[in-house]
Amino acid sequence: MRIGVLLRNMGPQSAPGLLRACALRAEAGGLDDLWVVDHIAIPPDDAEGSDGRYLDPLSTLAHLAGVTTRIGLGVTVLIAPYRPPLPTAKVIATVQELSGGRLQLGVGVGWMEAEFRALGVDRGRRGVLTDELLAFMHECFADDEVTRHGQRFLFRPRPVRPPFLIGGAAAHAFERIVSYGDGWMPMDGKPDALREPVQELTARLRDAGKPPPMVIPLTGLPLDDLPRARDQLEALADIGVTGIVHAGKYADERGFAEIVDRLREVTAGA
Repeated sequence: MRIGVLLRNMGPQSAPGLLRACALRAEAGGLDDLWVVDHIAIPPDDAEGSDGRYLDPLSTLAHLAGVTTRIGLGVTVLIAPYRPPLPTAKVIATVQELSGGRLQLGVGVGWMEAEFRALGVDRGRRGVLTDELLAFMHECFADDEVTRHGQRFLFRPRPVRPPFLIGGAAAHAFERIVSYGDGWMPMDGKPDALREPVQELTARLRDAGKPPPMVIPLTGLPLDDLPRARDQLEALADIGVTGIVHAGKYADERGFAEIVDRLREVTAGA
């Protein structure tokens, strides 16, 4: 199972020096993946904890690709309706190219009404816009020559397509995964809650002639109780979960280092 950690690209923890130090600490500590989140326009009355400060996720990962060498880089999740397809596909291909193929792309439809309003995007079309972006990115990574709005152009660089992990509840995400995705990013890391959905998704992909899904929940392991954390990881692995994103809070590099050390202890004994 891949063990990832959420790197805070928001609030005071997103200061450049701290961001780099934490990324290097995670890589040196043997973790598999670093993940960042996506918000673009936080309203003042919903800014507690971040003060409205969010770094763009893809720009952040491009930066981290230059200061790390091995660790995977992911977004949990990129809100597809916020972004135009062609420039977004170009940025994703660029990060994948510059990182040496380390990108994993969570993709979601979004939920925050204020952000849709600030962008001038119809929230009611978020599903349609998400499918449009996913379909277009498949075209871009499949062939050097792509057509958009009747215009042919060359999509280069064209590295290996990163895996697309669809966020959201099973009822809304599974059809999108079968059509466009490689896996699922649920917001619940409880084995009992995931067992039946993972079985259903695996069966649906098998029926579509596709391999078993990547399943990487955003969760919080009980790192203050290592045996319980190990039991949770083992139970998740048993039902087909392929990785986790641990979303622990930290104030500074020391706090982040403690999370990394605890995750290493958990996996060493699992």
